[in-house]
Amino acid sequence: MRDARVVIVGAGIVGCSLADELTARGWRDVTVLEQGPLAAPGGSTSHAPGLVFRTSPSRTLTQYARYTVEKFSSLRHAGRPCFMPVGGLEVATTQARWLDLHRKAGLAASWGVEGELVGPARCAELFPMLDPDAVLGGFHTPGDGLARAIDACLAQIERATGRGARFLDRHTVTGIEREGGRVTGVVTDRGTFPADHVVSAAGFWGPVIGAMAGVDVPLLPLAHQYAKTAPVPQLAGAGADGTEAVRPILRHQDQDLYYREHLDPTGGPGRIGIGTYAHRPLPVDPYSILPYDQAPKMPSSLPFTADDFADSWTETARLLPALAGSQVEEGFNGVFSFTPDGMPLLGESSTVRGFWLAEAVWVTHSAGAARAVAELMTDGRTTVDVHECDPHRFEKAQRSPAYVRERGERSFVEVYDVIHPLQPPGPGRPLRTSPFYPRQQELGAHFLESGGWERPHWYEANAPLVDRLGLRLPERDSWSAQHWSPIAAAEAKLTREKVALYDMTPLRRLEVTGPGSLAFLQRMTSNNLKKRPGSVTYTLLLDEDGGIRSDLTAARLGPDRWQLGANSPADLDWLLRHAPEDVQVRDITSGTCCIGVWGPLARELVQPLTPADFSHEAFGYFKARQTYVGHVPVTALRVSYVGELGWELYTDADVGLRLWDTLWEAGQRLGVIAAGRSAFNSLRLEKGYRAWGADMTTEHTPDEAGVGFAVRPAKGDFVGRDALAARGEPTRKLVCLTLDDPAAVVMGSEPVHVDGVVAGYVTSASYGYSVGRCVAYAWLPAGAAEPGTSVAVEYFGEKVAATVAAEPLFDPEMARIRR
Repeated sequence: MRDARVVIVGAGIVGCSLADELTARGWRDVTVLEQGPLAAPGGSTSHAPGLVFRTSPSRTLTQYARYTVEKFSSLRHAGRPCFMPVGGLEVATTQARWLDLHRKAGLAASWGVEGELVGPARCAELFPMLDPDAVLGGFHTPGDGLARAIDACLAQIERATGRGARFLDRHTVTGIEREGGRVTGVVTDRGTFPADHVVSAAGFWGPVIGAMAGVDVPLLPLAHQYAKTAPVPQLAGAGADGTEAVRPILRHQDQDLYYREHLDPTGGPGRIGIGTYAHRPLPVDPYSILPYDQAPKMPSSLPFTADDFADSWTETARLLPALAGSQVEEGFNGVFSFTPDGMPLLGESSTVRGFWLAEAVWVTHSAGAARAVAELMTDGRTTVDVHECDPHRFEKAQRSPAYVRERGERSFVEVYDVIHPLQPPGPGRPLRTSPFYPRQQELGAHFLESGGWERPHWYEANAPLVDRLGLRLPERDSWSAQHWSPIAAAEAKLTREKVALYDMTPLRRLEVTGPGSLAFLQRMTSNNLKKRPGSVTYTLLLDEDGGIRSDLTAARLGPDRWQLGANSPADLDWLLRHAPEDVQVRDITSGTCCIGVWGPLARELVQPLTPADFSHEAFGYFKARQTYVGHVPVTALRVSYVGELGWELYTDADVGLRLWDTLWEAGQRLGVIAAGRSAFNSLRLEKGYRAWGADMTTEHTPDEAGVGFAVRPAKGDFVGRDALAARGEPTRKLVCLTLDDPAAVVMGSEPVHVDGVVAGYVTSASYGYSVGRCVAYAWLPAGAAEPGTSVAVEYFGEKVAATVAAEPLFDPEMARIRR
């Protein structure tokens, strides 16, 4: 594919970075089209203040930002460096923010970013204008800084051009040509450019370019205010050597503000730039944005609305008293891109082959995101797991203009908010509900959301059980107590002791049919699926390098018919891309539903309701059959993600409520309860069951992740087989930790210290109600993976002692499932 013809739409920081990355990998026929002039084409890059704070709750975004710093630090243009490592300083003016900075320091340590928590006096030393009495402290990251985005563009243009790429400005794209479901060219006002690949790196124009290709781009342009003060005497002389800034970039996130210096190269008084997210959301129609030649200043720079800035100026004067006598001398409302979840859109369209998205990427993550897209285009896989940015992650129900606008505006409002990892989004709910939703509401379900689905996390109807069962749980800190209830402990206990109903409807279901289905799935997955109809197999989707793309539960319902339990829309896209003509793959999730019936009394509940024999001898573990429960036709799978006897019962959505009512009524004599995801997560961690996307991703191999049992090299060729065979012994492993203090709790993403040094990080964590302490899974060096090894998990700055444990913690003989 080195001779593939690539056309990139947009010569902002992402388009230029992508051209550089592609040509560095040997692709030479790369054309970048830009409607404005190359020096400053008028998109978001042209006005971006260049802030690069690397630390994010997302490990992926942090790695992208780290690469951006590394790459731009190596670039120079016109003798100037493209990155200024002035450092970053985030300050806290509230106790909640100060605690959050402790959490952020932990994230930085987990993801490999140097940083330290500092007191008010040190904050004032780092940024002398700051009033130390106004802050509780700060988080200082010396390696963060300012990117000279335009210089970085020009430096990469020079490098890419030297390798054969061409950059054409003043070319306005007017259409995307397609044939046979693939792109074939890009039409501009100055001619047509044939293409095998077209990449939309058009920023806030992304939806416009996408529409030309018939591709939906869930992105909302929003205006964000940026202003500069009048010259500030305290900044005189600092920029005489041409330096733009010397003090750290400053974040005052309690008031949605940030600050950077703009020093005077002549040695005169410099100014302070102020950015704010404190104003009302200001959505912009991408079709209404004027082209470069018609815009008064530049397309991305809209008129400054002073009234929206008033409160931000008041707060600025409180934090930086030296500016109280100054004023805003100039400002603009700059247009940026926001998605419903605040993450970029990186990858190939599922509907138009060869059409790629590199959208909703800010300067902070630009080089890292561009590298990811270049890796996907050239190698088919990425160095850093990209699933959080996959353009297929949004369901059809999440792509309406109303949803994109509501959630995009929310993303803007929450840019600097303290967000709990379980915190559900506000607007647009409920969107997707299972057929059991009315009954769940009657039981007082506390719903969180995932993939647009309302998912019960516990039921208030079970509250009396906490005292009735005599549960005495450790008191939780304010962070871990959010979106949690002791009711989850009661639900977990009764799942272990009696029987519970779990709504498993949001789990993705794919149907694979056709005469070539067995051969196809054998080729695409790691385990041996050549088993009789009625069998269920846990297997993996691997990439060519042996990384775990996903994990599947494959139920063979007939010789040429399969039901797959999958993880995301990306799984469907992956299988569709590779399916031969005699195989059909379709998503059946929305038309079906599922109840997990689990617990030692599960057979007593289900057997009287069905004509089928549900005994262990007749219906063994990891088997499937189609039968009836009461009046309802079901596909029953003898599997358990909670480590107890039971079944997943699938049926059509139109009879789902009848299935729930049938089980509920029959279960009253057995003390049946409804249980939520909070208990579910606790139970699955006690059993050591991995969650793809949290515990393992494409960055990990099966042996590293502890799922090597799902790989059968002897079955024949499959995707990733050769790569796994070429690998040596794992140098890292996913291990089970238990916290030594039964009262301690961690949440996930915390750094893990081995011999006093950060050596890994927590993936998933939950209190194990059956084992009486918090259970956490973590990636650690293989040398520290031996059971009994003492480690420490850093939680809000405190070292919590933990021990590597043999797994699974609960019922290692699997006796409870196989009875």
